[in-house]
Amino acid sequence: MTLADIPAVNKALKKEFTANRAPIMDLVAAQTSDPFMILVGTILSARTKDACTAAACERLFQKVTTPADLDKITQAELEQIIYPVGFFRNKAKHLKELPAVLQEKFNGIIPTTVEELCELPGVGRKTANLVVALGFNKPAICVDVHVHRITNRLGLLVTKIPFETEMKLREILPQRYWITWNSYLVAFGQTRCTPRNPRCDGCPIRKYCAFGQQRNLGSH
Repeated sequence: MTLADIPAVNKALKKEFTANRAPIMDLVAAQTSDPFMILVGTILSARTKDACTAAACERLFQKVTTPADLDKITQAELEQIIYPVGFFRNKAKHLKELPAVLQEKFNGIIPTTVEELCELPGVGRKTANLVVALGFNKPAICVDVHVHRITNRLGLLVTKIPFETEMKLREILPQRYWITWNSYLVAFGQTRCTPRNPRCDGCPIRKYCAFGQQRNLGSH
């Protein structure tokens, strides 16, 4: 894949995205449009399948929609509500710490930059970028395992870790694609370009894909 292919690949990915179920955080963003709830949902979603995250969000958001609500709940109760999301004890601890840190550093308001969001408990660059993009509709490139894997498979870039992928995409990806790039690639990675046994046959972007073309050659 070359830089010149980005518009065509993006168009094909958008078509696939609209034809399939959206990733959980896109649904939370569409339903709430609330940066705090998007932040909480994104913290819960790390290393957790979408269906499990969705159920945990539904239970939690019946009781918690603001930092003040979160302050009133005990850590033990949080653990019970969000179980069985991955690392639920750590996540409950981070969520319990969140209101105090928010108040102390940002006057109780969710910050709008990646760097500031990374100062919050349990928030790394992936979470921060997603909150900036979905919570504030500002250009940000969220790189998770799907984005890292697929951009490397395509041959758009060659990187070893997600942080390198984010930095490279910031250089080469036109900013108009930043907000939706994660959503499109996550959906594509969940449905077709899976970690093992990706479904290359019939793939709408195979002709642009270095990995897919190599598989073509191997089948002859």
